[in-house]
Amino acid sequence: MGQKEINKQIFRQLERLEKAIFDNTKPKSGPNNDNFKGVAGGIRLLISKKFFGIKKKTFAEIKKALSNIGYHSSRQAIQAALNQLATTKGPLKKIKEGNKNSYAERR
Repeated sequence: MGQKEINKQIFRQLERLEKAIFDNTKPKSGPNNDNFKGVAGGIRLLISKKFFGIKKKTFAEIKKALSNIGYHSSRQAIQAALNQLATTKGPLKKIKEGNKNSYAERR
């Protein structure tokens, strides 16, 4: 094996390593995806994981689930995102029960 062949192998390995280390492509799914950015993205992630399912969820349950998947936000930010997603065309439905609101996936 000559010096030229060794240099070619070294450059191929170097390119492969640089691509593995410095590749800036975004993952197709998960919390880092553009679709799951911010608090509203966290709620959309919960919807995609069927968190809301059949049973309606209270604000406390939603806040705890968001914390469990790494979305730590204020009550106001979470409430604003829930209101945004619970419109007539949104994926969630708001259910009023006295002074409290519950949320379920729109069918």
